[in-house]
Amino acid sequence: MKVITILEARVSPENWEALEKAFKAGTELLPPQLVQSFLTHNAKDPTLWRIISVWRSREALEEVRRTEETPAGILVFRAAGAEPAQSLFDVIAQVGQRTKEDNLPDPD
Repeated sequence: MKVITILEARVSPENWEALEKAFKAGTELLPPQLVQSFLTHNAKDPTLWRIISVWRSREALEEVRRTEETPAGILVFRAAGAEPAQSLFDVIAQVGQRTKEDNLPDPD
């Protein structure tokens, strides 16, 4: 079962560029356990930022966590002077546009 991690912090406008640069640098080489990651900010409160990451499974996430001293997403926020709150969610159901690649069996 896939899981989603969410890191959330308030980032001052003068640090937005540093946050975006740190995210781009930190996501140049993704671990195979990570499906997707998004850097977002709230449309009504742009100081509220999130990194939302989709992982292949809880076991895959734990495998990466065992190999890192500090998770990469936390380092991204710290580069922008913020300390994020962390959340973990199990993915219960998923929908989306289908492609021919979607017919391949899920590796989990």
